[in-house]
Amino acid sequence: MATHFVNGDSDSRLSFWQRVREFAVPPSMIETATVRRRAGDWAGACAAAAVDVDLDLRSPARTHGHALASRLRADLRHLAPDLLRWHLPRIAPDGLLRPGLTLTLARYDTEGRDGLRPLHLVVRTPPAWADGGQRISLALWDGSGAYAGTARHPHPRPSRRFRLDLHRHLWDARRAGELRVRAGADLPASGEAPPGLLSAGVTVPPGRRWALDRWEAEARLLLRDEGRARAGAGTRDGTGGDERTGPATVVVRVGAGQWWSLETSGDRTPSSAARIVAAPAGGATSALPVLPDAATWVLPDLELLRAGAIEADRLHPLVAPALVPGHAPTAPLRTPGPVAGPRFVDCRGARHRVGLVDGALAALDHDPAEVRREELLAALSGTPLPCFQVIDEAHRRPECLPDIRERLDHGDTAGALAVVESLLGPAARLRDGALRDDLEAAALRRIAHGMYRAGLDEPPPGRVCPDRHRPRAGRSRPRHATFD
Repeated sequence: MATHFVNGDSDSRLSFWQRVREFAVPPSMIETATVRRRAGDWAGACAAAAVDVDLDLRSPARTHGHALASRLRADLRHLAPDLLRWHLPRIAPDGLLRPGLTLTLARYDTEGRDGLRPLHLVVRTPPAWADGGQRISLALWDGSGAYAGTARHPHPRPSRRFRLDLHRHLWDARRAGELRVRAGADLPASGEAPPGLLSAGVTVPPGRRWALDRWEAEARLLLRDEGRARAGAGTRDGTGGDERTGPATVVVRVGAGQWWSLETSGDRTPSSAARIVAAPAGGATSALPVLPDAATWVLPDLELLRAGAIEADRLHPLVAPALVPGHAPTAPLRTPGPVAGPRFVDCRGARHRVGLVDGALAALDHDPAEVRREELLAALSGTPLPCFQVIDEAHRRPECLPDIRERLDHGDTAGALAVVESLLGPAARLRDGALRDDLEAAALRRIAHGMYRAGLDEPPPGRVCPDRHRPRAGRSRPRHATFD
């Protein structure tokens, strides 16, 4: 799922997704979650991928029978929570998860007192005020309130636009190989609409990366699913079912408040049978099926590979072999960290070293008396020697602070602390400055998330301070709005 930009600038988009792929899903998370999933520990895999499990498998077994519970358990055993996190929708400019969202992963037909009521396996992202740590939750929903999950969630009902039940290859390890076909990796990377697809008056703005070549095929999957939903049968996983749905229209969101209508025959006919027209204004399209966001945009990983902006080894282990057939990883996936070893500083006309001593950063070429003198000079607002200026700058505002901040924003606290320890040493005491402020702000955001998970209301202004790099106040639009 892609994040949208105001100007559609290709370089900005590629740079954005490069940063997301570097920090959003840490290699350590992927490795641990994969080991646990392969061992059959789906709950442990969820814990490793920062997914809170808000469901009890005994409840659907009692309510809907053991057959449905067995299908649910099979899906959970093959759920790759790290792959799910990799593909969840994100927002600009930080690349964080789109907040306050409920997405359907799978649907199961059930019979309730009031007729057919599908049971949804859903994943939820917390609201913006509680997104510290970028944790998500897994729950069940059937519209009756029996499976509450997080009661304080602002949008507990599954979104029509953001749904993954028709895109199991984005979270189901069994179906990950389908990504190449569903992403259109074998199609030419022209970025132009197929002949005859656009009607008169409909044009594609420059820089838009819509997956126009795949829209018709994805619309047919959606229409077949809608037909099964009306008939009350089927698995709703995007496969099987009746191929003939008859003439139908699917709406596609192409911008903020902007929609197109994709008119298709619904049958296996040439692409020229489909046609895109401008959707009418107002609520005339509200009852029509909506093309999922995952099918609307070109897959970011495919775009990065085509532009040479990322190597296959940096992709998720389930994504790389699908997009690059025959790819074999050359080395374990690891996040590069700061270079270990002493740093050299020009101090008093000589080349001095600054490195770790007894777990703390120290000036290696200055004797203890000189160290105490320089510390006292700094405490009295004097200007210390260059070696001590480098140490002070590393404590307050190190060069790698942007990377530390990215890790904290994406919830990789362990990775951020590992970088800090490799830079300053495990025994270092942080001094006042930007680094300490960012670490404290991240801790407060985690507290806010704990309040949300405990069912408490949003804290009043000033009680939990937002990160000053991601202000909540004074916004003309909510932070979870996309940038079209």
